[in-house]
Amino acid sequence: MPDANSLYGPLDPAPDAGWESAPPRMGFFTDTSVCIGCKACEVACKEWNGVPDSGFDLLGMSYDNTGALTANSWRHVAFIEQPRPAGHRTPPFAGDPTGAVTSSPTSAAVGAATAPDTGTDPGLPPGRGEAAARMAAGPEFLGMPGAQPPGRGTGVESRTDFRWLMMSDVCKHCTHAACLDVCPTGSLFRTEFGTVVVQEDICNGCGYCISACPYGVIDQRKDDGRAWKCTLCYDRLGAGMTPACAQACPTESIQYGPLDELRDRAAQRVATLHERGVPEARLYGHDPTDGVGGDGAFFLLLDQPEVYGLPPDPVVTTRDLPKMWKRAGLAALAMAAATVAAFVGGSS
Repeated sequence: MPDANSLYGPLDPAPDAGWESAPPRMGFFTDTSVCIGCKACEVACKEWNGVPDSGFDLLGMSYDNTGALTANSWRHVAFIEQPRPAGHRTPPFAGDPTGAVTSSPTSAAVGAATAPDTGTDPGLPPGRGEAAARMAAGPEFLGMPGAQPPGRGTGVESRTDFRWLMMSDVCKHCTHAACLDVCPTGSLFRTEFGTVVVQEDICNGCGYCISACPYGVIDQRKDDGRAWKCTLCYDRLGAGMTPACAQACPTESIQYGPLDELRDRAAQRVATLHERGVPEARLYGHDPTDGVGGDGAFFLLLDQPEVYGLPPDPVVTTRDLPKMWKRAGLAALAMAAATVAAFVGGSS
């Protein structure tokens, strides 16, 4: 299967969209090996962006109460329980003496310059981020079952026969974004940071972007029919701030920064995990030669993508549009020629 760049050509998203002197492309690297399922990212996203409440009903026996990315859940923390692989060694996590995760320099620098989202900053709306700040502050979330190395704690925390894979999913902000190709109103646009944002005041609710997304990320709200998804906190990026989810993450599972830098750090992290006995660690969405030209939000996974509900080989769903338009044009010309021929022949 050809990659996106062979079909469309290599792309630097922001300059290609017409942004002059665009800053480096920014994005997310989500290291699922240190996700503890605290849902601080979900809360911070909802608080900052004013996303409606959802997912209060537990789905069966799982802590995964939101279930999937929707118009009302722009971040989704998945909980996947599975038998522990033979010979598996629990990955090092933040605060673990066997190897803590280092934060992204951009996340750290921007975070240090950003006032905590507690409503004390006069530039922030009162009350925004209070719950996220509380969640990020406490170490009690490190006790989630399956998140700690075997033998720590008591009861379910000391079990070694299963593990929980936890992953904070989000819009991938594709390099070649099919949603941009099909939007008839210009509601979806590429920002100067290379991300993809929906302008809800322009969206007409046609739903074309929903079927075009190879990841099933975009969704419509039932009350108004408009499309909604992660904006990578575009308003915060413009103010030099870290996205709310990355700032709230207590383990640096979600890292924010220039995409090239994040890709290098992710490769080093995978190599480290392999050296420490976690051979199943792999990257997803980092490859600029894949079916969507690489993602602006990519992941370190501990199992196959399908286990996390991700397509193994995503492709630009509009990849065949140029051929279709060409064929349609040729067909229209042929019909026009046939009509002219019939008219000329009939008149003679």
